[in-house]
Parts: sequence; C-alpha cells; structure tokens
Amino acid sequence: MESDLHLDLQLEKAISAINKQKAKRVCIQLPDGLKPKAEDIQLKLKRKTNAEIFFWFGSCYGACDTPSIESAGFDLFIQFGHSEWKG
Repeated sequence: MESDLHLDLQLEKAISAINKQKAKRVCIQLPDGLKPKAEDIQLKLKRKTNAEIFFWFGSCYGACDTPSIESAGFDLFIQFGHSEWKG
C-alpha cells in the first residue's frame, strides 16, 4: 500500500492509539479521495492491532462532520483528512 501512496497517513500513529486504548472496535472516517485505499488501510491496521476495523462510508464535509457512532459500540473513532490538522 505505502509504495503507491504519496501521502503520509501516519498509520503508525493510528496503530499506537488503537493499542494504547486497547480498542476492540474502531471506526475510521475517510474523505472521498482516500476511500479507494480503505482495504489497504484496514489490512495494515488489523495486522498490527487486535481491533476490528470498520469504515464510515457516508459523506464527509470536513473535520467537524463526524457520524453518530456512539450507539454502534465503537471504542475509538479515527478521522483522516486531505489536509494537515493544525491544532
């Protein structure tokens, strides 16, 4: 996967967060441009964690547009974007 991506998705950071929180069910939100890479992202995260990885494939209009996932039993929500978040 990484050889064909020109993006720094910081998957190691995501892996660290999943393992640190001992998350078992993780929901990931991707912008439309990254959705074709969902399977590659899922495989890498599953290989390095004990979590089930799910993707929110609904629309995403920016960092503040998050799905209501609380009732779905997810332990962690990770949101990827096209732009670097300056926080």
